Amino acid sequence: MNKLARKLNTVDATLIVMGGIIGAGIFANPSVVAQVAHTPALIVSVWLLGGLIALTGGFIFAELAWRRPDSGGLYGYLRDAFHPLVAFEYGWTALLISQSGGLAAAGIVFANYFGPLVHLNASPPMVAVSTIIILSAINCLGVREGSTTQNVIMLLKIAAIGALIAAGIFGAPASAAGATAPSVPPTALWAMIGAALIPVLFAYDGWQTAPFVDHELRDTGRALPIGMIGGVSAVVVLYLAVTIVGLRVLGAQGLAATSTPASDIMRAVFGTLGQRVIAVGIALSTLGFLSNNILTSPRIYYAMARDRLFFRSVGSVHPRTQAPVVAIVLQAAFACAITLWKGYYEIIGYVTAMDFVFLSLAALAIFVFRSRGVHGVGGMRVPGHPITTVFFIVAGVAVIVSAGPTNALFTLIVLSAGAAAYGMRERFARSTPLT
Repeated sequence: MNKLARKLNTVDATLIVMGGIIGAGIFANPSVVAQVAHTPALIVSVWLLGGLIALTGGFIFAELAWRRPDSGGLYGYLRDAFHPLVAFEYGWTALLISQSGGLAAAGIVFANYFGPLVHLNASPPMVAVSTIIILSAINCLGVREGSTTQNVIMLLKIAAIGALIAAGIFGAPASAAGATAPSVPPTALWAMIGAALIPVLFAYDGWQTAPFVDHELRDTGRALPIGMIGGVSAVVVLYLAVTIVGLRVLGAQGLAATSTPASDIMRAVFGTLGQRVIAVGIALSTLGFLSNNILTSPRIYYAMARDRLFFRSVGSVHPRTQAPVVAIVLQAAFACAITLWKGYYEIIGYVTAMDFVFLSLAALAIFVFRSRGVHGVGGMRVPGHPITTVFFIVAGVAVIVSAGPTNALFTLIVLSAGAAAYGMRERFARSTPLT
């Protein structure tokens, strides 16, 4: 079996982290948060809390990357800390829901903005499917080609967000009239925060995908931790700036009243031309998210196949491009199927709940590896452990609960099906080599 090429550096790692997080959420979800949180102080506080959770997650994954370099990201951490069954469940749910669903959601948003922008006479699902197929083909050409594509798109995304922030700074502020919101009892306030955190954390989600390419980094023990912390920190700053800008230009009520806050901000400052410019930025943002995830997520299935937990052909690497082509194609097939099956808001609910099941387990893995004395070269530790690590676990449980009983039930069903599939694989492996 050929090995993956080590061609990525610290800058690549940082941009991969940022590209994995910044998608369409920051251009749409501020209005959803404002509908729940109502007041500017609470809106900013929820985004800040979400950023703190994301940054804590970044530190957790930075330590995991230091302690377990070249282990294939979250899949490898769960395998080494707990049991191959837990790792299999992660790969199983990533293919069925988390990663494929994230690709599908981003593809749908891209299609919704890109189609009208260029007056494309095609249905959004078909545009989304075509985009996923094209970007998957690019990544099949090799990791350097795929990484370069996502790096260029990531820089364009930062420029688009920068333009939005600049527009908010120089635009006329909204009237403060009617900015107050009715008081709520403490119990309702906590429920409000929990509900607002769902769209916030969906927007912040994605930092965990960067370690999937640790086999392709030149210096995993150094490049990945630095890229993780730097990338998450930069995204937190950008997201807070966009939120503050939205509140300044539209006000809390205006932000809550629109489903396209970025377009409204740009139109208020620059008119129709500004609205079209930000539409291009949103299309590029979702395109970059797609490119990033198509680059990183197939490495999960590559690692599973290497561990003989999945079909061996999925672990094959193209002899010329050194890319896991079969894994990339498999991911694209499931993403396209979900795109044609579910709507955007259904997808993000399932994805958020499922993601935090395994993100919480990743935090528990810190305790496991520390107790074993497992460490790599250098030294990257979670600051404030164990308090900060426990904080992240509690936040993860709260997210799963806040996602609602329907998503929780669906998560349980998929996990149960994964356990059954793993049991069948074990029985099959004892009698016949996996091919």
